[in-house]
Amino acid sequence: MKNNHVTKLQIDLNAASFNLDYFKSKLQKNTKVLVVVKAFGYGSDAIEIAKHIQNDVSYFAVAYSDEGVALRDAGIQTPILVLHPQIANLQLIIDRCLEPNLYNSIILNKFIELTEAQKLNDYPIHIKFNTGLNRLGFKPNEVNSIAEKVNATNSVKITSIFSHLAASEDKKEYDFNLHQISLFKNLSSEFEKKLDYKPMLHMCNTSGIVNFPEAHFDMVRLGIGLYGFGNENSVTNDLKNVITLKSVISQIHTINKGESVGYNRSFIADTKIKTATIPIGHADGISRKLGNGIGFVSINNQKSFIVGNVCMDMIMVDVTSIDCNAGDEVVIFDNQQTIEELSKNYDTIPYEFITAISQRVKRQITC
Repeated sequence: MKNNHVTKLQIDLNAASFNLDYFKSKLQKNTKVLVVVKAFGYGSDAIEIAKHIQNDVSYFAVAYSDEGVALRDAGIQTPILVLHPQIANLQLIIDRCLEPNLYNSIILNKFIELTEAQKLNDYPIHIKFNTGLNRLGFKPNEVNSIAEKVNATNSVKITSIFSHLAASEDKKEYDFNLHQISLFKNLSSEFEKKLDYKPMLHMCNTSGIVNFPEAHFDMVRLGIGLYGFGNENSVTNDLKNVITLKSVISQIHTINKGESVGYNRSFIADTKIKTATIPIGHADGISRKLGNGIGFVSINNQKSFIVGNVCMDMIMVDVTSIDCNAGDEVVIFDNQQTIEELSKNYDTIPYEFITAISQRVKRQITC
């Protein structure tokens, strides 16, 4: 069905390529790049992003198997790592030539059982170790048991061993990050001695690429950085904005003193004002926490703050001092700084803000 929503998210593929090259410039020549396109490409369009950069990266990563299937259905042939596979979907992963992260003995045993039953050889798997994030992963003291299981079968082969830094962007946690890196180096070295081949090693996310070059290893995982955000302002300022969210004014109202705007009459005018109604709401990713003057949009290059509560499909903004009409363009954001400001205004981070953009918002690709 054609998407006729007038609110649109513009995705600049050339900006994504620029950002990819920026992070590549920080790597050694032989260090590979895995790009994370989970959560619809961090709220953008995973398929269009992947199609555009597939020849420039070694791997893609998704959170769940259905995200990998969508890439395969779109013709993406690049290896795809599924970061959080579920036992119920392991057969689907095999059927669609995806590569699972196996993070505990239960899922490792089940995957080996499946591959052996199907007489597969050297199916690529990835082993994750928990070095301090305490989210997913084997414990470092499980190296021996994992190696024994893998060496006892020809059905799987470890493509990579990896871990995840817990606070790579936080200078206060510098020592903890170094502890994680040291722990990973030790366990991976021990692991490699028990295999007759050398898997790739990877640990760094976007902030890790910038802050911990000693942990680049064989591959890095580029996530939020591809979409224009660094671990600090100096990095973000070097990157290009990838996503721009725009809408239009549907109607303009004159609100007299004492009149209310929106649900629950959360706004009562104390003087005569003008409001504009815009077809975007919390079902599109604009949090209700941005209501009542917390959030804003830009109309004719002027800030216009949200009046009253955010509705499911609409917001109302104050345009008393702005010369505008129904049909005029509204910019919700068109740069990383605005996204960061809006995120900060309701105590969240850009990750949450951009991944919340609803799939009913029309995606418009620009190059």
